[in-house]
Amino acid sequence: MIVLGSANMDIVARAEHAPAAGETVLGRDYALYPGGKGANQAVAARRAGAAITFIGSLGQDAYGEALLHALTAEAIDCGATIRTATPTGIAIITVEAGGENRIIVIPGANHDLTADRLPPTMPPATILLTQLEIPIPTVLAAAARVRATGGTTILNASPIAGIDAATSTRLCAAADILLVNETEAAALLGLPRLNDTAGAAARLATGRRAAVITLGADGVAWASEQGTFALKRHDVPVVDTTGCGDAFAGGFAGALERGATLADAVAFGNAAGALAATKPGAQPAMPTHAEINALLST
Repeated sequence: MIVLGSANMDIVARAEHAPAAGETVLGRDYALYPGGKGANQAVAARRAGAAITFIGSLGQDAYGEALLHALTAEAIDCGATIRTATPTGIAIITVEAGGENRIIVIPGANHDLTADRLPPTMPPATILLTQLEIPIPTVLAAAARVRATGGTTILNASPIAGIDAATSTRLCAAADILLVNETEAAALLGLPRLNDTAGAAARLATGRRAAVITLGADGVAWASEQGTFALKRHDVPVVDTTGCGDAFAGGFAGALERGATLADAVAFGNAAGALAATKPGAQPAMPTHAEINALLST
């Protein structure tokens, strides 16, 4: 399975509440964690039991070295990851006492991952999991190459803000499985908000294998040619919601790579996302296959 996407160093500050405009807040502590949607999802899928090749772009700096080390320590193949002179991407994250977060991403070297730097060929019948923190032409080129070899593209259409309607249409057309949260689903459908998640999932699934909408505290809804379905969230103690969506994506894709049905993959991803909220950080919080199965068994 291939994960194509971003890798960032997350600079996480914890405070009782996030500052309002013009306000200074005294924080409790801070920490550095490996992050980035692509790298997070690669780690999540690997811990979920999938064999992973990660394609990304890192700077030739200390953050880049640390991120590469974190990925290879998970037994993730990084042979196709490039190194550039641009500084490694970072994310500045504020986590409030209740676990909610606010994130500023500075892409850095992630924007150097252009389509001409992709591997010239993709393995046959592979699964590609990708997101939108790298150049969109790269996402589209990779999806086209995977489709040409009979593979499956799972597009986590995040972040979607600022992407025009024509580009959104091209991205959706490239996705065999579309994975979004409520805000992203509403944006793709041209709605101010979602009032009917089941109907939204059905609309987004039209013309593709499936669409999955993660709903945070309300669980997850998904649709395929078999119908529209929903699962409630797992009741777990919330420490930090950073990376929960990435845990879902990686767990979901990893389960599909192992041959799970769509319904079982959604349930596996739902449990993975819940468990990620119980620990601080993004990549460090990604649960293992055994932890996910233990939660599912309850």
